[in-house]
Amino acid sequence: MGAFGGGLGGYGEVCGALAGALAVIGLRYSRASAGEKENPKMWSDAQEMVRRFRDEIVGQGGTIACRDIARVDWTNRDEVRAFYRGERVQKCIGIVGATADVLGELLERDFFTIL
Repeated sequence: MGAFGGGLGGYGEVCGALAGALAVIGLRYSRASAGEKENPKMWSDAQEMVRRFRDEIVGQGGTIACRDIARVDWTNRDEVRAFYRGERVQKCIGIVGATADVLGELLERDFFTIL
């Protein structure tokens, strides 16, 4: 999953924390074989995850683009070095943690709803 960093392989596209959270939701609810139907919970949780990521975690106008969140051109080595030496990296670390918290909340809620 490390290649999700830098907006998926260092291109600044979708934030890797959000992509990783959606991957976990997909693993939890997607069908195991072609004959099975997808659990509709997958779609509602995925949509809630994206909405909460935009509105609560990032806030900046609801972007999911790494380049806009981190404000770095991941293809520019000098910008990447400055990012990791500066304070903006701490914001991204916080976003990863907050995304994991929301994902955990969704999974726990669904687990306890089943019980």
